[in-house]
Amino acid sequence: MSDTDRAWAIKRIRAKRAFWIHFGIYVAVNIFLVGVWAVTWRGYFWPVWPMLGWGIGVAAHALTVFTGGMDISEARIQRELDGRG
Repeated sequence: MSDTDRAWAIKRIRAKRAFWIHFGIYVAVNIFLVGVWAVTWRGYFWPVWPMLGWGIGVAAHALTVFTGGMDISEARIQRELDGRG
């Protein structure tokens, strides 16, 4: 494995760890949804459903990132290089 391949694999692994970007976008979209709801208020807080759906995805991403599921090990780098990462 060359240094270029190794650097590429590490870069891809780190890109998958971009949790804070994902979380920031989630918060921004939720603020937008609440704003739309506030302007078009009809009594029912409908933004709860997209917030809940996407929130489950953010929670799963957080578990993967913060529980060590994405360690940068040699095996992980090799899987990334083989296209199975």
